[in-house]
Amino acid sequence: MEIKLVSSESDLDKVSRALLPLRPNFTRETLLAQIEKQQESGFQMAYVEKDGKAICVAGFVIGYKLAWGKHLYVDDLVTDEQYRSIGAGRLIMDWVKQYAKEQGCGQIHLDSSVQPFRYPAHRFYLNQGFNIASHHFSITNLGS
Repeated sequence: MEIKLVSSESDLDKVSRALLPLRPNFTRETLLAQIEKQQESGFQMAYVEKDGKAICVAGFVIGYKLAWGKHLYVDDLVTDEQYRSIGAGRLIMDWVKQYAKEQGCGQIHLDSSVQPFRYPAHRFYLNQGFNIASHHFSITNLGS
């Protein structure tokens, strides 16, 4: 297994296929358009490749906040269901931690929804050294 940063249209094609199960509200075309829009603001993606396929993807951005200083925020993290429990998630999280350090970040953050089907992901994050540090509040219907 090898970790790569997305740097080409071919890479985008690979990661979009891996991200669609995590983001089912998108079609492949709308997902690619959204990724390209976010890349304009510094969004990056790394992926674990095995046999030419992206089996695990992390989408992230480096930012600055008064509360966190310079940090890396993980927007998306998904492992292809048929490749879970082979170490791809741990491999990419180790890479993300090292990349954040190399970029001078003092913290890594992510949010994860609280539905019961996400509990295995929560266990994974806790095993990776993350703490449950806050509640995330949102208003999601401002356009209504």
